[in-house]
Amino acid sequence: MAQDFAKKKGSTRKKAPARKKQPAQKSGGGLVSGLKWYGAGLLSGMFLSLLFYLGTLPPTGSTGPASAAEPTAGTDSQEPPKPRFDFYTMLPEQSMEEDLPAPEPAKPVTETTSPSEYYLLQAGSFRQREDADRRRAELLLLGLEPNVRESNGDNGRWFRVYLGPFDTRSKMSKARSLTAAQNIDTLVLKRSS
Repeated sequence: MAQDFAKKKGSTRKKAPARKKQPAQKSGGGLVSGLKWYGAGLLSGMFLSLLFYLGTLPPTGSTGPASAAEPTAGTDSQEPPKPRFDFYTMLPEQSMEEDLPAPEPAKPVTETTSPSEYYLLQAGSFRQREDADRRRAELLLLGLEPNVRESNGDNGRWFRVYLGPFDTRSKMSKARSLTAAQNIDTLVLKRSS
């Protein structure tokens, strides 16, 4: 039979006041605790991996697998053989003429044009003499020798800037590439003497 000792008459014991129940805190205490355990596990795993790696390294006294195979009893410390660089002595001894093939005899260069033909480059055609002189100055700065010729025709007076005459096509091409580098358009004129 169960007895209720709190209701006994002779009891001098006082009843403790009832405590208020506090609401449960929802601060993520379980989440924080889980992250702490995860971090601790991660750190301990990394530490154990480091210890394992250090355990697999060879001892500091040996230089690799070759030193473990060599017997250490009765041998003095031998230095590895130094590399030999023979090309320093071989190169001066070699003759360059032996390796190179014999040069072929030079063939005379023939131009495609006959001596009676020459080339001119027209670097511009202007209505005003000042414009033609300005273009002539640009070409002089390039190291070319331009000249300005005046012509009268059905459509008025024109000042044309010419480069040349050039005896060969290669000289004309060189002058044309210089003008093209400066964004000056040219017109190739082939004339006969």
